[in-house]
Amino acid sequence: MASVLTVNAAAAPIALGELRTGIGKRPVDDALPVRAPGPRRGGLGSGVVGDSVCNARYHGGDDQAVYAYAREDLDRWELELGRQIGNGTFGENLTTTGVDVTECLIGERWAVGADGLVLEVTSPRTPCRTFTRWMDIAGWMKTFTAAVVPGAYFRVLEPGSVRAGDAIEVIARPDHTVTIGMVFRAMMLDPGLMPALAVADALPEKIMRKVAKHVAVS
Repeated sequence: MASVLTVNAAAAPIALGELRTGIGKRPVDDALPVRAPGPRRGGLGSGVVGDSVCNARYHGGDDQAVYAYAREDLDRWELELGRQIGNGTFGENLTTTGVDVTECLIGERWAVGADGLVLEVTSPRTPCRTFTRWMDIAGWMKTFTAAVVPGAYFRVLEPGSVRAGDAIEVIARPDHTVTIGMVFRAMMLDPGLMPALAVADALPEKIMRKVAKHVAVS
């Protein structure tokens, strides 16, 4: 059964040289509320309450409110890298088990737990210099890209709370075949795939603008 193995958060930012980041997430014991989009009172948008997001230009926001990564993929990274990778190490809010996150469809909807939380798959994570510094592995951006196991971002459709052990139920799938892995390949490895993403209308606007440019010239 698909479920949340751990819920991970960064209570405070950490410094990586001149960078401040919330990538250093650790499992938490208690349930954490997850906000839906709404008025940003006090600068708060949608996402996991109690988690730190530092660079709001590239991280967080309604289309990247929650990040999930599969424990099965972390296990494969452990074997490849020869080092232990704890839950939350990749900066994921949810470490999942029993679900192939790379094969999730854009627009797929998850009901998580029993408190009404509903999430919608929006896009893959793309590697950045913060992630590279955090991992401290030479050539990490190239290695991560080549593997095509990026994890998935979600927007929050219905707020709720989430805790370790919560069941994940896929309650809706769109009528297309655009997966997280396909979008990642199009963005990072094979731009010729971009026009095929046009049917996935749940993609974030910034990605859809890139898709539109490729459609216009194809």
